[in-house]
Amino acid sequence: MNQEKNTRRVTQKIVQGAKKDVEKIQKMAEKEINKLKKEMEKAAKKIEDFVKKNPEKASLLSAGVGAALGAALAMFINSKVKTSKKK
Repeated sequence: MNQEKNTRRVTQKIVQGAKKDVEKIQKMAEKEINKLKKEMEKAAKKIEDFVKKNPEKASLLSAGVGAALGAALAMFINSKVKTSKKK
């Protein structure tokens, strides 16, 4: 009986310690998420300002990025088609 009680006590202490650790990690993660949100908001504001000041450049950049992504996607799809035909 004594051994059972000791085992329960030790197990409860371990579980309580683990719960505290999880709470600490969760708080740290929430702080990091909030930092990232603020950084993303700043970046979005900078982009918005750039687009307002330079609409032509922004359009050209968007078109270039779209073309690059389209080309990359086409290459990816093309490689998948070739791979599936070889099988």
